[in-house]
Amino acid sequence: MSVRRVTPSDFIKAKKRGEKIVMVTAYDYYQARAADEAGVDGILVGDSLGMVVMGFQSTLPVTMGMILHHLRAVVNANPRSLVVADMPFMSYELGRKEALRNASKLIRRGAGAVKLEGGIEIVGIVESLVKAGIPVMGHLGLNPQRSLARGMGLKGKKADEALELIEAAHALEEAGVFSIVIEYTAREVAEIITKRLRIPTICIGSGPGCDGQILVFHDLVGLNPNPPPFAKKYSDAYRIFVDAIKSYADEARRGLFPDVARYWSMDPEELVALDNALKRQKESGSR
Repeated sequence: MSVRRVTPSDFIKAKKRGEKIVMVTAYDYYQARAADEAGVDGILVGDSLGMVVMGFQSTLPVTMGMILHHLRAVVNANPRSLVVADMPFMSYELGRKEALRNASKLIRRGAGAVKLEGGIEIVGIVESLVKAGIPVMGHLGLNPQRSLARGMGLKGKKADEALELIEAAHALEEAGVFSIVIEYTAREVAEIITKRLRIPTICIGSGPGCDGQILVFHDLVGLNPNPPPFAKKYSDAYRIFVDAIKSYADEARRGLFPDVARYWSMDPEELVALDNALKRQKESGSR
């Protein structure tokens, strides 16, 4: 029996019902399987893979090829959750045609929607994607792809910046986005945007007043030793992994691994046959 998948319209319906939306940013097959089994509503294949998977200092070096590679792994898990793919730096800024070309690659690879960072400056691009039938998730507040120009600090602290974010949220809604991620923004601003919009807001580091929350897989399971301040660590996976590898290394060095249950032997008759064959080779002078 086929499982009904979560769609962008389900996010909007959840807001109308007052139900919180839960998303996780994940990058591979088993992360996606785990997130989906846990019952999340959406999985974002984020350009944050640049830092938590590739070890880059920012998301700027992430390419379409990297996103497509990790998107394939997530889609192969066949999740019920809505799969959203980030459009990385310079994959849509060059204009509508380039944005459509790149977004279509993500949709063809199996994404149920794409996510773009930016405010009023990307409204035209959002409109083009939506008209082409591509669901779009917006992203306001801290925009890592624009960090060189705008910095990485908390957004919306000043009234003028808060007004700009509120106006941008309205503009993105009018352009057709089905939801907006609000990252690392003063909670009051996130709450105002959430109350004013018909579409849901998905927050990360922006307080409890939004329609949903999203965290990076590595941060919430404790695989990232240095998570951002707004992430909560629900387990200590990094320490669990290190301890497991230490135990393996110790057993391997002491000859305890592999044990008898981890390897297999030839049938005695076949071993005798092999021994005789090797003797004949030696007698004939061949190896």
